[in-house]
Amino acid sequence: KSYSSFNTRYFYPELRLIGQMKSFYIHGTSPVEQQRLSLLNNLMNARCLNAVNVQPREKVLDVGSGLGQFSREMAQKTTQAVVAVEIDDRQLTTAKALASEAGEGDRVDFRKGSALSLPLSEQEWGTFDLVHSRFCLEHLVDPLRAVKQMVKAVKPGGRIVLIDDDHETFRCYPEPSGFETLWNSYCRSYDRVGNDPYIGRRLLQLLYQAGAKPSRNTEIFFGSNAGEKSFQDFVTNLLEILKGAEDTLLRLSLIDQEQFRKTIDNMQSWSRRPDVAIWYTMCYAEALLL
Repeated sequence: KSYSSFNTRYFYPELRLIGQMKSFYIHGTSPVEQQRLSLLNNLMNARCLNAVNVQPREKVLDVGSGLGQFSREMAQKTTQAVVAVEIDDRQLTTAKALASEAGEGDRVDFRKGSALSLPLSEQEWGTFDLVHSRFCLEHLVDPLRAVKQMVKAVKPGGRIVLIDDDHETFRCYPEPSGFETLWNSYCRSYDRVGNDPYIGRRLLQLLYQAGAKPSRNTEIFFGSNAGEKSFQDFVTNLLEILKGAEDTLLRLSLIDQEQFRKTIDNMQSWSRRPDVAIWYTMCYAEALLL
């Protein structure tokens, strides 16, 4: 299988000190999580690729590339190799292997590094036509610092594209019993570990604060209904997101185990109804460096 990364600062008053801590990805990098991320990429990459609209000669930098599935899809649209930056060793090793297996090893230059300190040579700064990041900023304590790095990497006239989450936009209808409580607990877990579940609404402001000129904002629909063949894949993704966060939610006392598991059971029953739907929108923001 081809895997990739799915790939906040919305702090509650009592959690102001969390800005001093190091954030982390609450879902981990287990094989089950990687399979979920691969499924997620299959569901959303075509829509994201259409929105980003990579041009044939653009030099692309992909920040927070995970296992590289979307990096490789962008590389298919341009004549230049995509530089893909990922901080996790396990994901980076697998990304290189998967690209090689697909015969695309020379299309992506995978590098280990942080979004907060991009691994670029002195000659590479300010040379990229397009800097892209998806589902990365929500997991950083200091997202503005990362966006400033991206702005520094792009050349004059180039563009920066950010795609990220605003979890408040997520809806299931008719709503499964207990879902609102569980979803709110899941969102609350983000700020407890230094992340931001609502960063999508901040993307354009972050670009402006980093010194770029905002030029576009829109949304990418991510949803399905019981009448579509893809619906069970959307349900699987949602359930695995929540189950992957169970340990964190319980450790932080955001929900009790009985309530968590009862709600998961309710959602599985809900997913078999013929009249249900999932709505979600991914936030998209784009800016130019003048």
